[in-house]
Amino acid sequence: MMRAVWNGAVLAETARTRVVEGNHYFPPESLHREYLTESATRTLCPWKGVARYYTVTVEGLANPDAAWCYPRPLFLARRIKNHVAFWHGVTVEGTPEKQP
Repeated sequence: MMRAVWNGAVLAETARTRVVEGNHYFPPESLHREYLTESATRTLCPWKGVARYYTVTVEGLANPDAAWCYPRPLFLARRIKNHVAFWHGVTVEGTPEKQP
């Protein structure tokens, strides 16, 4: 099982993530959305497209732009559409299940 954890809270949990450029992308249904608030930050990746960011908030402590996703990725990144990755101190832990 793979988990994204920050400030003692599990932000996402799933059997499998999609790894792109060393980042684990969690499927949308695995997220605990009560910890995520969309921010105004956007960035552009030449092959993935425009990323949208989220501030992670746990017990009143905010971690700005600690998560991101590609809601409308470019063709080469289509497999991570709406999947969320984490950074800025969010720990990704666990062992993914093997693909069938």
